[in-house]
Amino acid sequence: MKLATWNVNSLKVRQQHVIDWLETSQVDVLCLQELKMTDDKFPRAALEEKGYRSWFAGQKTYNGVGILVRDGLTVDDVTVVRNIPGFDDPQQRVIAATVEGVRVISAYFPNGQAPGSEKFAYKLRWLEALHDWVGGELAVHPNLALLGDYNIAPDDRDVHDPKAWEGQNLVSPEERAEFVRLIELGLVDAFRMFEQPEKVFSWWDYRMLAFRRNAGLRIDHILLSSTLATRCTGCEVDRVPRKWEQPSDHAPVVATLG
Repeated sequence: MKLATWNVNSLKVRQQHVIDWLETSQVDVLCLQELKMTDDKFPRAALEEKGYRSWFAGQKTYNGVGILVRDGLTVDDVTVVRNIPGFDDPQQRVIAATVEGVRVISAYFPNGQAPGSEKFAYKLRWLEALHDWVGGELAVHPNLALLGDYNIAPDDRDVHDPKAWEGQNLVSPEERAEFVRLIELGLVDAFRMFEQPEKVFSWWDYRMLAFRRNAGLRIDHILLSSTLATRCTGCEVDRVPRKWEQPSDHAPVVATLG
């Protein structure tokens, strides 16, 4: 099974990119973030024509998450959960489903804006709620994958210029501590399970030729339960779609399970 995550930064704009990438990547499950559309606008039929069923939680203009699953894989609709149970939040940031016995969670973590801001405080509250919910999910689902745009670069290796970013949003000690807390639940960063080249990132600002200069951050992650991690044979960032015309500012991340 191949699992992937991709912040598409508007599915309306990037619908053809998603379809083209599904055809070339042959992933089994694709978690999407930043759909930026209401549920009635979701291109369910177009994706079904390409062999993928979809579950989603949309929102006008902002946020929105989805899970695309290749035809032939078992998904029980009863297992689908939208948003973090018990956390009152109008923002559509989480959707989960059980696919072939694997609990798949697609999450769009809050950006946070800046340490000390109201949006940063919201991010920390959201991370606390996510941590507690995922801990409960792990107790029920030993095979679990938490995929998404985390808006956290967990290590200086994940930042093109750590000194310039020091103390800023996405790399702050508070955010990195929350990433560690998720790991301590028994999750494994699939990307770091394998030897990787230096300066591999998943997001590059549209400004200042950031992609051309590889001035990016690794903020899109696939965390696997320890049980599921034993099946993981590889994890990589696919930079190719970032080179396409009108690309998302994020690249897909793919993990392969044996």
